[in-house]
Amino acid sequence: MSEAAANQTERNVIIIGSGPAGLTAAVYAARANLSPLLIEGATAGGQLMITTDVDNYPGFAQGVQGPDLILQMRQQAERFDTAFLTGDVTEIDLSKRPFRVVVDDDTTYYAKTIILCSGARAKLLGLPAESRLMGNGVSACATCDGFFFRGKNVFVVGGGDTAVEEAIFLTRFATKVTLIHRRDSLRASKIMQDKIMANPKVDFLWNTAVKDITASKEGRVEELVLEDIKTGKISKPKADGLFIAIGHSPNTAFLKGQLDLDAAGYVMTKPGSTKTNIPGVFAAGDVQDAIYRQAITAAGTGCMAAIDSERFLEEEGL
Repeated sequence: MSEAAANQTERNVIIIGSGPAGLTAAVYAARANLSPLLIEGATAGGQLMITTDVDNYPGFAQGVQGPDLILQMRQQAERFDTAFLTGDVTEIDLSKRPFRVVVDDDTTYYAKTIILCSGARAKLLGLPAESRLMGNGVSACATCDGFFFRGKNVFVVGGGDTAVEEAIFLTRFATKVTLIHRRDSLRASKIMQDKIMANPKVDFLWNTAVKDITASKEGRVEELVLEDIKTGKISKPKADGLFIAIGHSPNTAFLKGQLDLDAAGYVMTKPGSTKTNIPGVFAAGDVQDAIYRQAITAAGTGCMAAIDSERFLEEEGL
C-alpha cells in the first residue's frame, strides 16, 4: 500500500481493477487532478498477466508481452501520482454517497465516484495442464492469438456462439480447425451453425470431452487426450493448439444486489457512456463488455469512465 493510500480514506475516485481499463482510467483521472486510488486486487493486472505475445495493441510494432504491457501502463499511472492498493474488495455499499468500499475485510475507504474495472475471466476446463500451457498452445482468445497458428492444426472446445465464432475466425490462419463439443448438436444460433457447417476447414468431434493435454519437450501443446462420452473410448490426436471457448464470467459477485447486472452478471451501462444505473458509479472494460473483450477496447472505455467521472464531479460541485 502506498503512503497516500494509507493516509487518505476518502477519494474523489476509487478505481476497482488493474487491467487495461483500470490503469487507463487511472492515467486520465490522475491527469485531471482527481487523485485516484486504484484497488488492484490480490492478483493484479487482469487477463494480460497470463498472455504472452500481444501483437494487436497499437504502439508496439514488434509486439509486447502481456505482463510488460501492464507494467508500462502501471508505471504511467504512477507517474501521475495514482495511489495503488493491493487487495480485494470484499464489501461495497453503493446505496448512499460517499460510497463505501471495504478491502480484505479490514480497511474501509469512501469514494465520491467509483469506476468498476474488475474484468471477466474465461471459463476453463479445470485441467492441471490447462493453466500450465496457457500461452504455449492453450488460449482463451482466438482474436488475440489466432495469428500465431498460421498453417497449424488447432482444436476449439465449446458449442455456443463464442466457440463457433472462434472456430470460424481461426480458419483464416490454421490449416485445420476441429470443434470439440460434449453434445451431439451445437447450442449456437441458427445463423452461426449454418456458417460453420458450410466451412470446409472445420471438422467436428461430437459427444467428446477433453480429459488432458500433453506437452512436447519444448513445453508446448503436442496432443490432446479425448474421451467419447457415449463409449468411453480414448483418442489422442496431435494438436498444435487448443482454444477454450466455453464462456466468460464477469467478476461481479461483490456487486450483486448493488446495481443493475444483466442475466450473465455483466454490469449494465447506459448507451454511449460508462454510466451505470447509480449516479457516480461507472463501469469499464470486460466487466461490462461481453462482446469485444480486447485490451484496446477495455483501455478505451477506461478513458471514457474517467472523463465521465470527472464531469460528474464537476456537475455535482464535488
